[in-house]
Amino acid sequence: MLAVSAGSRRSAEVRIPTYDRSALSPGVVHIGVGGFHRAHQGTYFDEIAEQRISDAWGVIGVGLRSSRQRPELLGQECEYAVLERSPDRDRVRVVGSLLDYLSAREEPAAVLAALADPQTKLVTITVTGEGYGPRLFGYLVEGLRLRREAGLPPFTVLSCDNLVRNGETVRRGVLEFASLRDARLAGWIEENVAFPCSVVDRITPEASEKDVRLLERKFGIEDRAPVVCEDFAQWIVEDRFCNERPPLEEVGVQLVADADAYEMAKKRLLNGGHSAIGYIGSLCGHERVDEAVTDPLLRRYLGSLMAEEITPLLPPTLGLDLSSYRRSLLKRFSNRGVGDRLSRLCGRGSVKMPAYLLPSLAEALEQGRPHGKLTLALAAWVRYLWGEDFAGDPIEIKDAMVDQLQPLARRAIDDPRPLLGLREVFGELGEDEGFATELQETLAMLQRRGPRAAVELSLAPDLAAVA
Repeated sequence: MLAVSAGSRRSAEVRIPTYDRSALSPGVVHIGVGGFHRAHQGTYFDEIAEQRISDAWGVIGVGLRSSRQRPELLGQECEYAVLERSPDRDRVRVVGSLLDYLSAREEPAAVLAALADPQTKLVTITVTGEGYGPRLFGYLVEGLRLRREAGLPPFTVLSCDNLVRNGETVRRGVLEFASLRDARLAGWIEENVAFPCSVVDRITPEASEKDVRLLERKFGIEDRAPVVCEDFAQWIVEDRFCNERPPLEEVGVQLVADADAYEMAKKRLLNGGHSAIGYIGSLCGHERVDEAVTDPLLRRYLGSLMAEEITPLLPPTLGLDLSSYRRSLLKRFSNRGVGDRLSRLCGRGSVKMPAYLLPSLAEALEQGRPHGKLTLALAAWVRYLWGEDFAGDPIEIKDAMVDQLQPLARRAIDDPRPLLGLREVFGELGEDEGFATELQETLAMLQRRGPRAAVELSLAPDLAAVA
């Protein structure tokens, strides 16, 4: 069990499970037991148990790769602390919904047994985009095959990763993998298994040793594998399940018929805004997200980017006031308690930019809408890829395509067309000669004038931008 002092158990700032963990049934297998899952889906299932709504939704965690935190969690019987940080206070929630943590590398038979267990009704996934490959699909297909042979209903497969139509992504991968193995099994999966799409949201920076020490000193909790997050969480799920559905709506999850519009709003405003402020904030010398977003100039830029160039491209979203959503994002990004690092936002740009920011830019060009701030965000990424800031200090580029991108990015100030020609990143943007000229001019201006002057110039037509 997690070590919690007697005083902390009585503290209003610390929430400890009051339910009997031994009475929980493992109704969920979760693949990818990282910080985000433990701060997000894990807390929702914990709340189902805490409110005595049901004891049928405990979680069996599965790691596809080795994890340094797995031994720590197993040593704590899989209990862990979630440090929720708001601008003015910290609160801690001890989560008990995680019942076990299996390693696919070390215990493949145990993983398959969990997937085939009649108690398992739902499989959730957070493995990031790079994880959607043969190892993941192989386990899902084999688990479904075992259930079919045993005469059991299939489990629902619920992706919680930031992918376009994440449910469709995992469905295609599972069906392709199954088809290579057994056409009849693939047909059974296609006919019987549900793959709902979902939208997840909670800013979750990596926990540090400083956080470990704070939990012990301030809250009397000894946890070697805590998670840190903001005091906000959102989960939107398409209401399509092929087995029993957990009572998620009773703990704040929004169940919808179609998640597309919600997904687009979140990816383009939150994730696209994160990418823009990540690169521009870094070039301006900031290290943390809250520092960048409380910089008055960058705050005006981000507010204007979202309001003037991204929002007009979004479809109406039932139940979502986009103006209020933008204000909430600026408030959340400014949360100094979270201490999120710009370097985290800047990693994996070759994956994030095509998913989050470049679609808005492409649509703005197609529709003849304003796109100067979007172009500046792209130029900032290209300049960031040089691997040094404007003071000449090195920048560590964390991107699987860095060896391919960096030389093209350095030459883009003279001719961006070879860079834009990487279709796996830029799509059809490389075919737009007019835009190539725009990007070259923006890069030249950014290099000549510096990032702050470039931002000021992008705001010149509307200095009264949304703040």
